[in-house]
Amino acid sequence: MPKFNVTVPHALPPAEAADRLNRFADILREKFKDSVSDLDQTWEGNVLAFRFKTFGFPLSGKIAVGEKNLVVDGDLPFTAMMFKGKIESSIREQLERLMTVGIIKKK
Repeated sequence: MPKFNVTVPHALPPAEAADRLNRFADILREKFKDSVSDLDQTWEGNVLAFRFKTFGFPLSGKIAVGEKNLVVDGDLPFTAMMFKGKIESSIREQLERLMTVGIIKKK
């Protein structure tokens, strides 16, 4: 299966970065409700495992929370390979926003 990889720098304490990632699923559900479904996430230490479907394509991967970076590694179905660049740039954009926004409202 083809892979995708995104690295997003951040200036947050790792615990704050992880806390913001906890809200990432909610943000995706709200912002992309017409194109994202079956979203699931689980934590294993400092790594967030995720999976979801977008436009019918299943995506899965992990986001490792480091001291200065988030590192996203994931799997793409072969049928989504032509969208690899778009998928990586969308993930990068959303995570950059999440890590740089001053205050994110908690539920």
